[in-house]
Amino acid sequence: MSEQEKMLVDREQYLANGVHIGTKAQHSSMEEYIFHVKKNQLAVLNLDQTDEEIKKVAEVLEDYDPEEILVVGRTEQARTPIQAFSEAIGSNLIDGRFMPGTLTNPESENFVEPELVFVSNPEEDAQAIQEAHDTNIPVVAIADSENEIEDIDYIIPANNKAENSLGLVYYLIAREMADNSSEEFDYVVDDFGAQFNDSEPEDEETGEEVEEE
Repeated sequence: MSEQEKMLVDREQYLANGVHIGTKAQHSSMEEYIFHVKKNQLAVLNLDQTDEEIKKVAEVLEDYDPEEILVVGRTEQARTPIQAFSEAIGSNLIDGRFMPGTLTNPESENFVEPELVFVSNPEEDAQAIQEAHDTNIPVVAIADSENEIEDIDYIIPANNKAENSLGLVYYLIAREMADNSSEEFDYVVDDFGAQFNDSEPEDEETGEEVEEE
C-alpha cells in the first residue's frame, strides 16, 4: 500500500497547512512525537504519527454519543475549527474561556457532565484538563512539541497555534468519523479554516519553503 493510500490526506496538504510545525521549546513528554529538531531549534512533528492518531481519535469518538462529547478551545485560532467540528459531529462546545467549576461544581450555572473532553491546546485549556482529570473524564488533546501531556488520554501531535493546522486536523477527524459510519459529510476543509492547495509550505520562522525531512 502506498503512502498516499495509507494517509488520510496527501502529506503535502499536512505540510501546506503547517501541521508539522512545532516550537523551539520541546517538552520531554512529547519527544516520541518529534520527527527531528532543525538547526534553528524548531521542532518538526512526525506526520505519520499525526495521521495515525487522527484515525485512532475518530474511532474513540465514535464510541460516544455526540452530546456526550465536550469540545474546548480558548484561543482565537481554535474558534473556527472547533465551531465547524462541533456542528459537523453534533457535540457540545465551549468556545473561549472555560469557567472554573464547569465540570466540578454542580451549583455552577455553567456545569456540564460530558463523558469525554476534547481540547485544542493543553496549555491554554489546562483548566478543562484538570477538571476532567478530577472527575475521571477522558481527555483528547491536540498537542504541540512544547506541551505537557500528563493527564491526557489521547494525543494528536500537531501545530495547535495556527487556525489552518487546527482546521485540517478537526476536518479530518470529522470526515473520518462520517466515513467510518457511512454517513454523508457535507463540509469542505475551508469550513474549518484550512485549505487544500498545491503551494509549498513556508517556515513560520524564516519564510522559506520547508519539507518534513
